[in-house]
Amino acid sequence: MALTATVFKARLSVSDLDRPYYGEHELVLARHPSETDERMMLRLLAFALHADEQLAFGRGLSNDDEPALWLKDLTGRITHWIEVGLPEERLLRRACGRADRVSVYAYGRRAGVWWQGLRNTVAALERLTVWQISDADAQSLQSFAGRGMTLQCTVQEGTVWLSDEKRTAELTPVPLQRSSDDA
Repeated sequence: MALTATVFKARLSVSDLDRPYYGEHELVLARHPSETDERMMLRLLAFALHADEQLAFGRGLSNDDEPALWLKDLTGRITHWIEVGLPEERLLRRACGRADRVSVYAYGRRAGVWWQGLRNTVAALERLTVWQISDADAQSLQSFAGRGMTLQCTVQEGTVWLSDEKRTAELTPVPLQRSSDDA
């Protein structure tokens, strides 16, 4: 018998002083059976960092033709492709060919090794921005996971504060490569 996705709902309030962007979002996240709470919460973090009314979750793990998140314009053109994890070079090249901007949020014990092996080959991808989320930051996100979440996210000077009624976490994504648009 095939396992099905678990549905999580999040009410997310975003105050991004760096962009500036302020918004309230009612989100439904489908967690693939092989996805961890940590990865799901990193998708939610990526949403908060790029929040937009048109930003949507892709099928991600179940379909490598779609990213973890994407932003499309009214014509269907992909303006922003967002990945979470340690994608292969082939996927990054394809994403840069299909989207105006590509962002990756790398995390996990192997993120440093992944980046060392990839950075020279993707340096020429001008549309690519890569961020690293520390193990401690990624693990702190896990504690927020719940079937019904109410979260507040504040972004200021590159630092992210995520909170709910019980806890607060401070995270600082580290830029590994910036696209020509982000530089």
